[in-house]
Amino acid sequence: MTQQDQKPAPSFAGIAGIVAAATLISKVFGLIRQQIIAAAFGVGAAATAYSYAYIIPGFLLILLGGVNGPLHSAIVSVLAKHKKEEAAPIVETITTLVGGLLILVTFAQIFCAEYIVDFVGHGLEVTTRAIAIRQIQIMSPLALFAGLIGIGFGTLNAANQYWLLSISPLLSSITVIIGIAILAGQYGKEIINPEYALIGGMVLAWGTLAGGILQWLVQLIVQWRLGLGTLRLRFDFKSPGVQEVIKIMTPATISSGMMPINVATDLYFASPIAGAAAAFNYANLLVQTPLGIISNIILLPLLPTFAKLSHPDNWQELKLRIRQGLLLTAVTMLPLGALMVSLSVPIVQMVYQRGAFKQEATQLVSSLLIAYGIGMFVYLGRDVLVRVFYALGDGQTPFKISIFNIVLNAVLDLILVKPFGAPGLVLATVGVNCSSMLMLLFLLNRKLNGLPWQEWCVPILGLTVGSIIAGVASYGTLVASRQVLSKQDLISLLIELSISAFVGIGVFAIIASRMNIPEVNMFVMKMQQKFLKKNNG
Repeated sequence: MTQQDQKPAPSFAGIAGIVAAATLISKVFGLIRQQIIAAAFGVGAAATAYSYAYIIPGFLLILLGGVNGPLHSAIVSVLAKHKKEEAAPIVETITTLVGGLLILVTFAQIFCAEYIVDFVGHGLEVTTRAIAIRQIQIMSPLALFAGLIGIGFGTLNAANQYWLLSISPLLSSITVIIGIAILAGQYGKEIINPEYALIGGMVLAWGTLAGGILQWLVQLIVQWRLGLGTLRLRFDFKSPGVQEVIKIMTPATISSGMMPINVATDLYFASPIAGAAAAFNYANLLVQTPLGIISNIILLPLLPTFAKLSHPDNWQELKLRIRQGLLLTAVTMLPLGALMVSLSVPIVQMVYQRGAFKQEATQLVSSLLIAYGIGMFVYLGRDVLVRVFYALGDGQTPFKISIFNIVLNAVLDLILVKPFGAPGLVLATVGVNCSSMLMLLFLLNRKLNGLPWQEWCVPILGLTVGSIIAGVASYGTLVASRQVLSKQDLISLLIELSISAFVGIGVFAIIASRMNIPEVNMFVMKMQQKFLKKNNG
């Protein structure tokens, strides 16, 4: 929506503060949910079946219904350029179109659940397979609610509503937690036994579905109050605004829809590896918790800005904003990835190792966490660049790259799974993200009539070296602290992790401050000013 339609937009730092706080709360609940699932089911039949059953409904919820997903990005890119009174007709028409298509997807999952499980989970044990089929059928309506949530997120983002966008995903975590709590209240510690796997699997499925519905309802209330569209059916598909959304949304949605294909490919190669599917979920959540917070901080305020700078007259400023996004990504993701690599085992031990989650599971999940940590920068950096193309009204380029990456991912899976096992599948994903980022940069260079490569690459390279040094310092501190703290209880683990992470972050902060990167210094200064203002107030 244009500036004249609303109050002045909050500053980047102001938005970052709101998003950071809300997303942190949401991610903490997500982590607690996964800890409870791990303690209750470990890597047994209920959790493993859920890993396979969640592929389609889960990715639809995360990608279509997620903040920074294709529907969210398309809506923001268009509404940021339109007046407020034009928003409701556009939103209602897109809701009618997307809702109709996703109802078909919902029924397709119900009737094809058995084939889906057999395709992505060949060789699954009979009980696990049966649980996964039933879970898919229960969670299939998430396809519809994913689209509605994604559209609502984009609408609220364009209206500078950031708190609800970042905090509402916790509702899905709460419903799952409540379901497991009820189950534990009825059966106590017996729920870890294999004979309760079916009941546990149903609790996971119904809890996930209830959370998605609740998330949509809360969002819808705010959307109605702002006058940004209702559930009215509208078929104005030829409207210029609607056509613009469709132009971006269609290839972006298909492109994002390729990700479950990559995940299904990974799980196909992982299915012979005992416990690998559930381990992917546990490791992925450890990465997605901080990554989700930081990605929201960076992408939510930048996407409307990219859209407003899409005209060729504004491309010089657009390049500065792209640099800002990439450098903020580097200064956060690179050291975070280094800590994930150097502290992987104690992180997994502290978060998950209890109840049904034993030392063997810790070793498997920590090995995956190392591989995920290596690729954290390219994961988010790719997302920044994709949003630039969406803002420029180009959804075709990311779509074509995603098609290529399906083949590349399968090839890398085949090559890397034998020498590296389950971590090799994560390394294949890292390779795909690297390929995507390089191709996007190359094509963006042509599209924007040249990019200042040296101004971008030199600081990112310096931050990479600084992160490696910080990771080594952190690991060295961990080894030294374990010599002093011989016990391996929860308190000792917490102390070891805190000291080691503090040293690593401190080393990186010293190196980064010596590099004197303007965008990073300005962002830190504004955040400090905001924090001091709140404390003084």
